[in-house]
Amino acid sequence: MQSLDESAVLKRVFSYILMILLALIILGPFFIGIWTSFLPTMDIAKGNMFSTNVSLDNYVAAFTRTPILRYLGNTVVIATVTMLAQLLFCSMSAYAFVFLKFRFRKTFFTLFLVTMMLPFEAEIIPNFATIKQMGLLDHFGALIIPFLTSAFGTFMLRQSFMQTPAELKEASDIEGLNHFQFYWKIVLPYNKISMITLGAYSFLGAWNQYLWPMLTTFSNNSRVIQNGLKQLKSEETFNDWGMIQASAAIIVIPTIIVLFVGQHYFKSGMNEGAVK
Repeated sequence: MQSLDESAVLKRVFSYILMILLALIILGPFFIGIWTSFLPTMDIAKGNMFSTNVSLDNYVAAFTRTPILRYLGNTVVIATVTMLAQLLFCSMSAYAFVFLKFRFRKTFFTLFLVTMMLPFEAEIIPNFATIKQMGLLDHFGALIIPFLTSAFGTFMLRQSFMQTPAELKEASDIEGLNHFQFYWKIVLPYNKISMITLGAYSFLGAWNQYLWPMLTTFSNNSRVIQNGLKQLKSEETFNDWGMIQASAAIIVIPTIIVLFVGQHYFKSGMNEGAVK
């Protein structure tokens, strides 16, 4: 028995050591990037990573010498509108596929799934031609309209809505609730965790877009943060690696906030479900 206990302890210790090493490998570059954002460019160029010349000058320069605030504002607006639109349209379509009875319902849902098999790169040319004909190039609409809904979001919420107890639907019918009331007052609150998950997923997806904004935006008026960071590598700031690193750190902050907030609500929702 004692040898078995020692073996279990050794396995646990080995597991912890392995997880710590993996965490260092994954998080190491992130913390190095944050640290270098506080160092002067000369020290970074010399490879002096342990310099004591730590300051906020790079962050001040990023806010005063570059249009990063404009990029951040553009991206927040686009990502928020995209997230809200996907939550609305995906939840409504998922509700229809679960609770509404109509002909060819399974066929239409299969067509939804087929669109998931197409890579986004295959849709770029027709989407670009459509946006150009609508006169939306270099406009927020070009970055929002193609992503107002998502086949993946519809699929995920449909699977979640299917877990809604049939008794809730029967009780709502007895109470005289129509479809919209049942959708708004019962289905959405009951599937709050899935809605939060899709919201975080769609927000981060819109925040991290690079290829499509690069093709459809040409000025700072509509340029998003990922392309804006690339734009900072101009002739004036190409060698100012400290400022560029600070800009990259600023970009990461909103995504971390979204992940922590989403995790908080996810855990609270799981605890409520366990209590019920």
